[in-house]
Amino acid sequence: MKHPWSGLKNIPRNIWLLAIGSLINRAGMMVLPFIALYAVEELEVSISEAGLILACFGAGAFISAPFAGRLSDRFGSLRLMIISLFGSGFFLFIYSFVGDFILFLALSFIWGIISEAFRPASMSFISQEITSDRRKTAFALNRLALNLGMSIGPVLGGILSTINFKLLFYVDGVTSIAAGFFLLFSGIKVHQPNISNSKEDEVSIENNQISVFNNRIFIYFLLALIPVEIVFFQHVGALPIFIVEDLGFIKTTFGLLMAVNTVLIIIVEVPLNDAMRKWTHWQSLSLGALLAAIGFGMLVYADGLFLLIFSVITWTFGEMILFPAAGDYVAEISPKEKSGEYMGYLQMTFSLSFILGPLFGTKVLEDFGSDILWSLIFILGITSAAMMMKLKDNKKGPT
Repeated sequence: MKHPWSGLKNIPRNIWLLAIGSLINRAGMMVLPFIALYAVEELEVSISEAGLILACFGAGAFISAPFAGRLSDRFGSLRLMIISLFGSGFFLFIYSFVGDFILFLALSFIWGIISEAFRPASMSFISQEITSDRRKTAFALNRLALNLGMSIGPVLGGILSTINFKLLFYVDGVTSIAAGFFLLFSGIKVHQPNISNSKEDEVSIENNQISVFNNRIFIYFLLALIPVEIVFFQHVGALPIFIVEDLGFIKTTFGLLMAVNTVLIIIVEVPLNDAMRKWTHWQSLSLGALLAAIGFGMLVYADGLFLLIFSVITWTFGEMILFPAAGDYVAEISPKEKSGEYMGYLQMTFSLSFILGPLFGTKVLEDFGSDILWSLIFILGITSAAMMMKLKDNKKGPT
């Protein structure tokens, strides 16, 4: 019987080194989860003003994505990742010395631009370093590293915050710089494309001159992806409020449910995507969106812990299938010279949905109640699933 993790032996060394670097970086990521609380307690601002800090970070990330993708194509994804890590570490150190709220907002915006440049660059790096039949597994491995790190960072941050809040900035900064040094000296070999005058190269140059916005398939895919991303981001907006305020559970219940999500991703995502590597793009994408719709939609009937756990398991499987498949699909349809730019626009939809999702969910929950919210969320997920199914009729590449 085939071992469920056997697919990892076919992952190139460069992808493993990137995963280790991502793990180092994310294991120290503790400022972002606590930055609003830091602003309230240390800067003595209001809760709404603290929310502006996260909004500024999100705006920076949103703006950063496409430009970072272009820079990745021009100067190399590895180089941009290293610059992003060093720059992020530098700004985290500066944070600890800032007491003015307006300056804090400005730094948050700049930090969002610099730190989030890492994402499209890393996705472009993966797409260039591995064959198409292993891309889903490679993207899943990278997500595994990120989630392992995120299971460490906030916990460590919670401990350090009880000692001295400024320690979060120092430790986060050190791990960002350490990850940068790791990628710099790890021996990653950057593969340069062969220069020739073949017909394939002429087609590649022609594709490189086509604007991303002229690729109707790609634009359609991004539009199809946004509704289900809004669905997923309810877990940082409406879901915890619903669980505590509407269902009456204690706050630690939500934390335990998120632990179920993390454990599933760590244990299941890589072998699941390796097993599904021969699935077509539209099959994986539509199934992922459908599971997200069902997982959150069933919360209309939530009345106890069992259904909450089943809900989390369902939408987590959707998450594990959808997001590696999304990266794989974009890598497939993008010209190789523009993979970074395409990944940048993909990341841009994540940043946009991170802003819109919690705003939409909390507003509907407050004004219309949970039944209306989860019904609308179900419709959004089903809409994405139906749109993803149409991808089977589309041809690859710019049109």
